[in-house]
Order: sequence, then C-alpha cells, then structure tokens
Amino acid sequence: MNRSLMKLGVPIGVVGILMLLVVPVPVFLLDLLIIVNILLALVILLTTMFVKRPLDFSVFPSLLLVATLFRLGLNVASTRLILGDGHAGQVIEAFGHVTVGGSLVIGAVIFLILVVIQFVVVTKGAERVAEVGARFTLDAMPGKQMAIDADLNAGLITDTQARERRAEVSAEADFYGAMDGASKFVKGDAIAGIIIIIINIVGGISMGMLQRGMSIGEALSTYGLLTIGDGLVTQIPALLMAVSTGMIVTRSNAASDMGSTASSQLGQSRVALRIAGGAAIVMGFIPGMPILAFLAVGGVLLVLAQRIKANDDDGAAASAGEVETAPSTDSTEDLLEQMRVHALEIMLAPDLVDVVSGASDDLLGRVRALRRKIAVELGVVVPPVRTRDNLELPPSTYVIRIAGVEAGRGQAPRGKVLALGDNLASLPGTATVEPVFGLAGKWVPAELRHNAEMSGATVIDRVSVLVTHLSAVITGNAARLLTREDVRVLTDGVRAVNPSAVEELTPGLLSLAEVQRVLQGLLAEQIPINDLARIYEALTLRAKSSTDPEGLVEAARQALGPALTAQYLDGGLLRVIMIDPLLEQSMLEGLRPSEQGTQILLDANRTERILASVKDAVSRAESTGQNAVLVCAPALRPAIRRLVAGQSSGLPVLSYSEVTSANVTIETVGVVRVAETIAS
Repeated sequence: MNRSLMKLGVPIGVVGILMLLVVPVPVFLLDLLIIVNILLALVILLTTMFVKRPLDFSVFPSLLLVATLFRLGLNVASTRLILGDGHAGQVIEAFGHVTVGGSLVIGAVIFLILVVIQFVVVTKGAERVAEVGARFTLDAMPGKQMAIDADLNAGLITDTQARERRAEVSAEADFYGAMDGASKFVKGDAIAGIIIIIINIVGGISMGMLQRGMSIGEALSTYGLLTIGDGLVTQIPALLMAVSTGMIVTRSNAASDMGSTASSQLGQSRVALRIAGGAAIVMGFIPGMPILAFLAVGGVLLVLAQRIKANDDDGAAASAGEVETAPSTDSTEDLLEQMRVHALEIMLAPDLVDVVSGASDDLLGRVRALRRKIAVELGVVVPPVRTRDNLELPPSTYVIRIAGVEAGRGQAPRGKVLALGDNLASLPGTATVEPVFGLAGKWVPAELRHNAEMSGATVIDRVSVLVTHLSAVITGNAARLLTREDVRVLTDGVRAVNPSAVEELTPGLLSLAEVQRVLQGLLAEQIPINDLARIYEALTLRAKSSTDPEGLVEAARQALGPALTAQYLDGGLLRVIMIDPLLEQSMLEGLRPSEQGTQILLDANRTERILASVKDAVSRAESTGQNAVLVCAPALRPAIRRLVAGQSSGLPVLSYSEVTSANVTIETVGVVRVAETIAS
C-alpha cells in the first residue's frame, strides 16, 4: 500500500501544482504549501551534499522541473490573493514585515541582492558547468566504452559487470545532458521572479488606487510589502535550488559524501594549516583589527595542524616499509631458487611494490582473474606469475619476463593514471605511449582523473595498464608457455571425460611431444585449444596416414573450422580476400617442403609484388571499415601464412575447407593479382 501511494504521490503532486495555476486556494493552504516549498528546497540541497556520486541523485533534473513549476504555481496563487484580498497569509506577511523590518526599501534591496546572487553568480556558473559537463561526457563515451571492453578482454571484469558499467556510462551521459537542459529552468525561474514582482507592484498600486481608494503612498506601502514578502518567500527556495544545481554538476565521483571529502582534503596538509594559522595571528595585530577574533581563529588552525598527520610523512613511511629486501642467506636452497628460471615473471621497481599490497588495486588479484580468463578462452593453463622487486629497474618501471627473457616493459608511476585521447595538452603530466596498442597518452596525477575524463580522455589506472600489457604478452606467447607437463595434464583431463579420443591417439600414434608441437602450432596463430576432444579426434585420423607436424596442425584447424570462421563473422557475413586462380595455381606448382614447413619458391620480384597486392587489398577493405580474411587452397595455407605474417600483421589466413565447413555467407572484398600491381 505504501509503495502504491509513493508511486502516485508525484503524479498527484504535479496535477495539484497545475491546479494552483487556475483554482484559488485559501490562505491557510497557501501558508502550508509555502512552508513545504521552502523545506523541499532545503532537503534537496542537503541531499546533494551527502550523495557520493552525481548519478546517485539521477532524479534531480526532473525534480528541479517539478520544484520550479511548484514555485511558479505558488507565485500565481499568492498574486491572486494579494491583488484580490490585500492579504496572502502569515508567511508572506512575516517575510514582508518582520524579515525586512517593514521597510519597502530594505525589502527591495534584499530581494535584488538575492536575485543577483542567484541569477548572475550561481545560476550562470551552474549553467556553464552543466553545458561543458554534458559536452565532455558525450565526447568521452566512446573512450569509456573502449576501456570497458579492454577490461573485459583482460579478464578484469565479468560480462555482468561490463553490462553494468556500460549502463552507468549511458546513464551518466543522459544525466549530464538532462542537467544541461534543467539548468535553463533555474535561469528562467529567476527571470520569472523579477517579472512577477514588477507585475504585482504595478497591479497592486492600480488595485489600491482605483478600487480601494488608497493614496499612491498607502497603496505602495500595503501592496509593495506584500509583493516583496511574496518575492522573498519564493526567491529563497529558488536560490537553494540554484545552489543545489551548482552543487550536483560540480561534484565528482568520490568514496564519501561532500562533508567528509572536504574535511579530509582541506586537512591533508599540516603545513598549509600552520601557515594559515600564523597569518591569522599576524593579521590580528594590525591596528583596528579585532585581535581576539583573529587569535581565536589562528589558534584553532594551529591546534588542527598538530592533530593532523601529514600525508607526505605517511607516504614516505609506507614506501620505506613496502620495499622488499633481498634474502641475506646464501644456502644451497636459496641459491637454487634464485637460479631457477620461472616461466612468467613481473619485475617491479621498488616504488611499484605497493601494487601487491592487497589494496583495492591489488595486482595479484587481477592476475588471478586474468589467468582464469585466459584458461577459459584459450584453453591454456597460464603458469603462476612470480612478482618481485628489482632494485636495478628505473623508477616506476615494470618488466614482464618469459622464461627469464624480457617480453615487455612499461611504466606505472605511483599516484598517477594514464589518460588516452587527443586533447591532453591542457593536462599536466608525462607524455607516454600505451604499451599494447601504441596509443599516445599522458600520465596525469590521480587527483585530476575527473578533469581528464571531462576533457574527453579515456582514463586507465596503472594496475589496469600493467594487467592489459601482461594479457597481451601471455596471449602472444601462449605457444612458448605451453609445456610438456601442461599437455599431460590437459590430456588427462580429456581422458577423464572422453577416454577413447586419448587412448587411440597417444601413445600409439603420437607421443606427448608431438601433440605438444601441434597444440603450440595452433596457439601460435591465436587458436583456442579448449576443444581438445575434437582436436584429438582429428589428429587420430590424420596420424594414421602421416605424422607431419604441419599436416597435423592443418587437420586440427579443419576440425575447428566453424569456430575459426565464427570469430571473423560480421552478422553472419564473412568478408574474404581471394587469390587469383592463375596466381594460386602457379604458387601450388612452386610449393616445396622444408625443415620449417612448406614454402613457395618464387623469385624476389614476384614475391614483392604479391605482398604489395595483399597489402593493397587489405588497405581497401579497412578504408571502408571492413575486416577481411585471406582465403586460399588448403595446401597453400601454411606457406602463405608465413609469407604474409611479416608484412600484414594480424591478417587471418584461412583455407577453403575451413571456410566452407561453416554455414556462412561469403562476400569477396578483394583479389590478390600480380598483374594489377604491375599496372598500378
């Protein structure tokens, strides 16, 4: 029942506001509604101070419209009573006589001051902030969506969390867009208040002189005070709503309410409070100054400074306590442990060891999530990642090593976030290049995160940068990370659910070493091996006729054909680049086996023209926003893949049998022809 009443409360209230515009209300009801109006504005103002994020008060734009309409309805109702009865209730009379001392001049001056404060200062600033916030929020939406996709791909968030974050980004854009329009309500309300005051004074004087026989002074005193009281009654809640608007559009996302955040940030520097307290005491000795007041304020500031622990001291102590020391023993076990080559390592500069402290940006927890994600997507059990400090690394530097060899290096400065975008010139910080995608960025102080987002930049915390880099390194080196022991464990897992697929294959047809080589060949082309049962069945059929590693890899690929093709589909459509039949035939005739696999024997000039034609076809497809794959005869696929790998990085090469094994629609977007290259 209560929920039903709450749902009907707002619609009934809006209808009641509309009734105020046309139906006269008694004096006692007008007093009650005026009190409700003032308290509603006060509640809204206090709510904006206690919310942690602007989106926590997402109903504010609609509430602002309702409150503005409510005040205008009260203006119409009070005007009807003032002009008709010469009396508009106790609240308006109190504001007209008690608040301004019964002086029309004082009341007019106070009203004008309130109008100037609201219209020129608060409303104008809030309108500008809302407009800029809406524009920057909309500009930053694509970057924020990319950041969510990057976190999802890195395994840092789940699908459900990604959907929630996308919905939050969309809600944020809608909120600031609504605030941009809602700020116009506040501006219009201020203008309407001035116009209504003028109309009431002119109408009141006319009513008093023409219908009640008053002199102009008597009419001005009677109706002028009532009009000023009416203006103050509505202008004070209007000013509160204007302040609320400015408060909500200038708030940034924080972990606490405004009061807690302000007190913690204003008191973060002991030195600042000491200087302010000393300045207050010195100013008190200026001749004519109230020395007791200055001494009291200065003393309070100095006492607060003594009770606050400086953040700089905390940071220095934490840094000193977090740096790990190297083991001092030289026992055989310790030396063997230091000599052992680990499959995967993250080396951190001493000032970066705080990322493994177990805080909210805990690196170890993010790495565990990444290992789970890669295991599900690629079918590879990533070895445990050893994380330790290295005193030889430059400050803020991390290194990712595979089998003791550096595979990636980057920076993650403490207390900073990475801003990616085109409009970073106005932000202070150190320019850099994002290590995975090569995007230009800048490390900016974490305190300026909101400023960077407002400028349209995509902001990524330093742990996300490191984990994304680690994900790219692991994915690109998955074949190197797959050990013989991993293959044994994976094979035992398949044996538990599908024993026939394993028992027929190994050790009778292929050894674990040969199976490992096939799986590494698949991973080298970023092909998941999580469907091991199907892969083993294909290897069993192929191994009965040949154990050539390249042929085994192609047999496994063909078994996975539908899955391989699916990742390149665009709504059921596969865009392909073909090879001219005559050129393909000549390449088949030049196919020769070698120790590294089959190769195509072509002269250097002809090879160069083929690669140029492939590059041209890929460029034409990308210029139209299309992603295409290169298809060829099954016998040519391994050789062509090795041929174009160095020139067209990331270009997938599929065979006809892999493409036709999936029920897809094929669209040819390019043809590789040597003759076209010559003509061009």
